[in-house]
Amino acid sequence: MKIIRYQTQNEPPHSGWILDDLVGEIDGDLFGEYRRLKAETPFDTVKLFAPVQPTKIICVGRNYAEHAKELGNDVPKVPLIFFKPPSAIINPGDSIVLPPQSQQVEHEAELVVVIGKRGRNITTEQARDYILGYTIGNDVTARDLQKSDGQWTRAKGFDTFCPFGPWIDTDFDVSDALITCRVSGQPRQMASTRDMIFNVGTLVAYISSVMTLEPGDIIFTGTPAGVGALAAGDEVVVEIEGLGRLSNPVRK
Repeated sequence: MKIIRYQTQNEPPHSGWILDDLVGEIDGDLFGEYRRLKAETPFDTVKLFAPVQPTKIICVGRNYAEHAKELGNDVPKVPLIFFKPPSAIINPGDSIVLPPQSQQVEHEAELVVVIGKRGRNITTEQARDYILGYTIGNDVTARDLQKSDGQWTRAKGFDTFCPFGPWIDTDFDVSDALITCRVSGQPRQMASTRDMIFNVGTLVAYISSVMTLEPGDIIFTGTPAGVGALAAGDEVVVEIEGLGRLSNPVRK
């Protein structure tokens, strides 16, 4: 099932599901008991929002060996985790805004895990039971500030630096899916999820050994090699084979 957050006319955003080219409302608690209402609203008439509102955005650094290498870093021996603030979230189609503090803002195409139920000390084998589904993300990064600050909060945390969506796919197979990124039509990144150093199950287990995961929390699983600079006027398209595409323009 594909799950979205959407708006029709002036109603508040709410959860829905997609059937072919139609949208139906989800009535109830997406993370508890709910029912799917009839899909009858044309998909191309709704405004899409980021598909969940997480309490935490946990990100994984250097989870592809070639990406670690291109920035001159060693491959980590355990997952390297950091946060992005929820205030950085933007919706599919919204603009990534280049902050005046940085001269080198870059894209990072990523598979994103959406947590479906509360968990702590989850084992690798149990991880799938705690995952609602998967979506697409762009871990936008001020690379010059990441290097100069020595820690990553400012570089990763600017408003608009966390686009994700357009939907959550509850049935997606993460074992071997192609991740690509194009900027204004030019290919930048291409790799498979099988190239991750730490797979999804390992990441969920490791992170939940540190902190309780709540329904709606999201995990950015790392980016492949090929990251590069963004400029005003660019259009960033992140695509994951079988999952969909996330597109955002860039402006000053």
